[in-house]
Amino acid sequence: MELTVLGSGSAMAVPDRAQAGYLLEADGRSLLVDCGSGVLQRLAGTDPGYEGVSTVLLTHHHLDHVAALLPLIKARWLAGAEHLEIVGPSGTKALVDGLLDVHDYLDGRIDLAIREVSAARDFSAAGFGVAARETRHSMAGFAYRFAPPGADGTDPADGPLTLSGDTEAFGGMASFADGSDVLVHDCSFPDGIDVSNHPNPTTLGESLAGTDIGTLLLSHLYPHTGGREREMARSVRAAGFGGEVEVASDGLRIEI
Repeated sequence: MELTVLGSGSAMAVPDRAQAGYLLEADGRSLLVDCGSGVLQRLAGTDPGYEGVSTVLLTHHHLDHVAALLPLIKARWLAGAEHLEIVGPSGTKALVDGLLDVHDYLDGRIDLAIREVSAARDFSAAGFGVAARETRHSMAGFAYRFAPPGADGTDPADGPLTLSGDTEAFGGMASFADGSDVLVHDCSFPDGIDVSNHPNPTTLGESLAGTDIGTLLLSHLYPHTGGREREMARSVRAAGFGGEVEVASDGLRIEI
């Protein structure tokens, strides 16, 4: 399984980071997780391109995670793609219906399927096995843990990759991600910034102390983190996390 970071940024734009978006690839399958502003351009530079990604999985509905949904629908229509599935938490259908009410000429241009999921039951998205866990954020949403397509007998809750979505750091999230080869976790601000709904490096490191996670990838980075990335990684380790710590950048590719 390969992870490509399409967007490692946040709602506050910076030149080198698109908003939230991640591409998962395995066994010829492709899954887009979140679709913020700038993600469509990044996706166009990948091997699948937007023509080759027919499923989008949303962590939640904040604008920096969904802003490029309609541009993706239009791009796929113009490219001759016939189908797109959008999967996400409760309210995803209302979100997409509302967007299409504003741009109604796109309604019916492609076969659009909407599927709402819950944390109560594992599910499949683009062939990937997925387990969900509720986050702690200003909007209801999910973190997801993934098993690759064709991983017969693998419980998604034991999959090698976890994406936190937007969330505070807390013990339940650490337990959900424990055992992952890679955890991509919201770390929006450096220490010293007064913030809620997102963690800083120290609170994140404290919450993950004692977990068996191979690599922690810090993402969803606000402009406040610029120039302080190494400091943030050191702070996570100093707070008790024992695995590798890296800072996400757009275009980063990781084999899992």
